[in-house]
Amino acid sequence: MKRWVALCAGIGLVVGCGAEPLHTPEPSASATGSAAPAPASSVPAAGPLGAAAYQAELRRIDQVLTGSARRLTRVRTAEGLADSMSTVAETLNTVAIRLAALTVTTRLNGVHELLKERIGVAAAQLTSSTQKTEDDARCSGVAYTSQQVQRRLRTDLKPAIVQLQRLKLSFGKALPDPGPAPEPVRPRNGDILVRRAAEGTGQVKITNGTTHDVAVSIVGDGQPPGEPQVMVYIQSTKTTTVKRIGGTYHLYFKSGSDWDQSERKFRADCSFKKFDQTFGRNQGWQVNLQPTTQGNADTTEVEAY
Repeated sequence: MKRWVALCAGIGLVVGCGAEPLHTPEPSASATGSAAPAPASSVPAAGPLGAAAYQAELRRIDQVLTGSARRLTRVRTAEGLADSMSTVAETLNTVAIRLAALTVTTRLNGVHELLKERIGVAAAQLTSSTQKTEDDARCSGVAYTSQQVQRRLRTDLKPAIVQLQRLKLSFGKALPDPGPAPEPVRPRNGDILVRRAAEGTGQVKITNGTTHDVAVSIVGDGQPPGEPQVMVYIQSTKTTTVKRIGGTYHLYFKSGSDWDQSERKFRADCSFKKFDQTFGRNQGWQVNLQPTTQGNADTTEVEAY
């Protein structure tokens, strides 16, 4: 069993001490809002299609896809977001079948093939990332994570949309657009994000031996993790020492990516743990946040805080 290293420093103790009809799928129970547009005709138009006929097909497809994708803007739970992603992926796969049944003029063939390819990419991306996205929504909030999904969908379809626009053809204009993503923020290693309550002579040296940044919370005995005495940010593979710690305390740490400075939490790849043992009053400790078979300190998964 892998454990975490936590060693007492200078007190003579060892701790232990120390991720071919065109239709819209039925809406799931967890999503809200109006139904999607009526399905387009199940009979493909006779080909090869010129620009005007192809635009009419794109308009039918766009109506169904947009109706499905807009559900992403109305979800309220992580489960609802996952269900909506699956519905959009189903719609994209149905659209792909519809497009495959069409033949177009030589002038449109290149962009037609590109559109089929990008729709396939978008469907695969949604399908493969559903579970991770659901997990991220529990960590960063449904609204933010849904916006990330909407941006990814537009990005996956953008190469085809741009090429269609160059041929004076319209597609994807009504897809949900949450705007640009927030600028990434990464605190410096050792930045103190919170300091409150008692101070003393205790100190702890923390090495983050993992591949993710962490925020370590030093929490007074009996206090909730959301109200730490000190919270410190430690970048991956870096070390820092926190001084002036008072009283008996517990160590909590959350890891992930895409740091939210205002909420003091990670928006993706989140994990929340707590060291099982209590850290003594006015003692010096060394802690390595890395699972190892030689470790002498156990951790427990905890609820998000």
